[in-house]
Amino acid sequence: MPPPAVTRRPRRKRAALSFVIQEHHARRLHWDLRLERDGVYVSWAVPKGLPTDKRTNHLAVHVEDHPLEYGSFEGTIPKGEYGAGEVAIWDRGTYDATTWTDREVKFHLHGGRVDARFVLFQTKDENWMIHREDPAPAGWEPLPELVRPMLAAAGTLPRDEAHWRYEFKWDGVRAVAYVEGGRLRLMSRRDRDITVTYPELRKLGEELGSRQVVLDGEIVALDENGRPSFEALQPRMNLDDAAKVRRVALRIPVTYMIFDVLHLDGAATLGLPYSDRRRLLEGLGLAGDHWVVPPALPGPGADVLSAARSAGLEGVVAKRANSPYQPGQRSNEWVKVKLTRTQEVIVGGWSPGQGHRVERIGALLVGIPHDGGLEYAGKVGTGFSDAALAELKALLGPLRRETPPFTSALPRAEAVGATWVEPEVVGEVCFAEWTRGGRLRAPSWRGLRTTLPQDVVREP
Repeated sequence: MPPPAVTRRPRRKRAALSFVIQEHHARRLHWDLRLERDGVYVSWAVPKGLPTDKRTNHLAVHVEDHPLEYGSFEGTIPKGEYGAGEVAIWDRGTYDATTWTDREVKFHLHGGRVDARFVLFQTKDENWMIHREDPAPAGWEPLPELVRPMLAAAGTLPRDEAHWRYEFKWDGVRAVAYVEGGRLRLMSRRDRDITVTYPELRKLGEELGSRQVVLDGEIVALDENGRPSFEALQPRMNLDDAAKVRRVALRIPVTYMIFDVLHLDGAATLGLPYSDRRRLLEGLGLAGDHWVVPPALPGPGADVLSAARSAGLEGVVAKRANSPYQPGQRSNEWVKVKLTRTQEVIVGGWSPGQGHRVERIGALLVGIPHDGGLEYAGKVGTGFSDAALAELKALLGPLRRETPPFTSALPRAEAVGATWVEPEVVGEVCFAEWTRGGRLRAPSWRGLRTTLPQDVVREP
């Protein structure tokens, strides 16, 4: 909705001039900073909001003046009109300006949320930036660049039921979400930025608005029965071409199952007990078309595991109620109890195919880290789709090496004609049991994993 025409009034002396900051959910979320001057609101659109740290400047786009009456507006601008979307007043109050020129404005905001000094300045390329001149609020911590996910140890249901909470185990891809200034960044377990791979999650950042948050969760895709399916998720993984991602996302949408909060509004929450972090997480009220906070149940654990079995889920994760978050560590404070036998493995080579697969990979030779090396765990020759074989050949081709990466001996029949690769690609198999020799019996390929090779462990 275009603002009404404004007429500048003669400047008059007064004790304080007003300001307003409006949170504007238009085509892209931004904040409109409006400073009263000469009877109008001089305005800037700030895509990431006001900076909290004086070490970081934010872009500020100088826009047209608005009438003072517009400063009280909250509501919906209809679709098709200028600035269509939701508008809410984020903060308001008075301000004092110490400098006001065509290229620089220094001022002190006295608002309900913000009481600090800022400067708007024009750069050499004519863009405007906003800089915070005061230190950050006491105790405030910047959003961390990287928090590696805490990992669960495999085991059985705990006996001391009262000290644990139970979550369903989701068959998907682990991802840590970083939100600041309404913008979302997703990182995988391999420290890879996967934001572009899951564009339907972008609006999670907009829902959080000006809140500064780090979340932990699992990205899942649902099968035709509405159950999380790792196989269904495979075509979405490793895509980074935005156009192709959009096409595949229409066919295979994802949901982000959020189960922890690691940083909130300038404070790390890693040292808080799990039960306190869950209360903070649930207090955020996150619920959207593509994200949800699934329940954390008090038990009994056997009942939760039975419910997981009835729902066709992979199992449960038991989390000790008083446990802190241990980034990048596999801890017995979190215990995963599986209903199916699966194992993450590292690909060390492949043997050639036969028959209709003569030009492709026939079977993968896989291992598991042990005593500083890669112990051979068996040959996987089933469970591959044509698309999976093509993706594996593209990933493994550049990793060829002359010698086996395994520290243990391979059966001669399985090593003949093999192509060896650097042990960097991680996948998952389902299997019947472990043999006495420590090999996987009847393994079948489930798909690629984003796990770091050093995080792969033998499941009991």
